[in-house]
Amino acid sequence: MIRQIVLDTETTGMNRKGSICKNHKIIEIGAVELIDRKLTGNNFHFYLNPNREVDSEAFKIHGISDSFLKEKPSFKQISNLFLKYIRNSDLIIHNADFDFSFIQHEFNFLNIKIKIGKNFLNLIDTLVIARKLFPGKKNSLDALCSRYKVTNTNRKLHSAIVDAKLLAKVYLLMTSNQEKINFDLQENKYQQKNMLKKNSFLKNNFCYHTPSTEKEKLDHNSYLKEMKEKSGQCLWIDFFKN
Repeated sequence: MIRQIVLDTETTGMNRKGSICKNHKIIEIGAVELIDRKLTGNNFHFYLNPNREVDSEAFKIHGISDSFLKEKPSFKQISNLFLKYIRNSDLIIHNADFDFSFIQHEFNFLNIKIKIGKNFLNLIDTLVIARKLFPGKKNSLDALCSRYKVTNTNRKLHSAIVDAKLLAKVYLLMTSNQEKINFDLQENKYQQKNMLKKNSFLKNNFCYHTPSTEKEKLDHNSYLKEMKEKSGQCLWIDFFKN
């Protein structure tokens, strides 16, 4: 079983490297669970009282006000639940340096050290993956949602739990490409044709237990074409094409 946690946070502001630390805090944690690449619905979501004001620029991004947070729990109050939730899992974050630095800062304040391999298995940055897949292009979460046709109409403002759910869908699409097989299709063209002649029954009489509708066939062909465009080849198309 592979357990992965897709996570996002909202904060009171930015703790920029190289500048005086303003001790900005996490005000929302949103996380969703993947088991064997399937969403389970076992989500983790808390708004948190940072015991300080939210910067006006940060408020414009997420719309979370000081008055809304006044009666919420502190990070300390949910810290054990949070550690238990992420334990023995991969953490998947978009721009991991930002969110993870805040998480470390919160735990450091409680004299708790969190480390890869101790509290969780691995830290996966989807921004790094996106930049390798789409060099020179915009790779914000909004840009990736648009690129992968993931509906994000509910994202009027940033929200940790909404963004975690969107990122989970984007991550699954980004990492679902057909893996390359180490042989050239052109070099094996003769063998493929030979195989089709010997197995003409397979090509001409292949059927399903339940016959496909015309729409299902069109959707299937569209999916295969999209797979070939993303990965460079699709053996199913090349093997069965006329």
